[in-house]
Amino acid sequence: MYQSDTNIRVRYAETDQMGYVYHGNYAAYFEVCRTEAFRQLGISYKALEAEGVGMPVGEIRTRFRRPARYDDLLTVRLLLRQPPEGTRILFEYEIYNEAQVLLTEGHTLMVFASMTTGRPVPIPADIAAKLAPYFSDDETASPLTPPATPTDAPAPAAFLS
Repeated sequence: MYQSDTNIRVRYAETDQMGYVYHGNYAAYFEVCRTEAFRQLGISYKALEAEGVGMPVGEIRTRFRRPARYDDLLTVRLLLRQPPEGTRILFEYEIYNEAQVLLTEGHTLMVFASMTTGRPVPIPADIAAKLAPYFSDDETASPLTPPATPTDAPAPAAFLS
């Protein structure tokens, strides 16, 4: 598993009339954290795009537990719980305030895509290589991968005593 934290100070312009961070800003917070995490790993979005590969968002989810407010210092935590697979990578996020209270959770599912055709492309080998050390053999198996043999398959709940 890979984890990276980025601090962001809430600016007044990012709040709504109630004094809460406007919900649309959380996608930007996720992006800032994702970009910084890649930078820490030695992965450059700019270089990736120069090679003709983009990473559009295929899915985004945000769950608000408590509001963030003006001048809060937020810790945006990025978690890669599983390695990238095929053409996709799932980033999970947690946002905490200075008291370490969990305010927000979310994820983005990013797709590696050709910038000329817009079609999905395999994960670039250099990115996969930079992420590989953070995952054990147990973590590299996708939850969608079928068991190697039927004996490895869990019994349906209805068949357990």
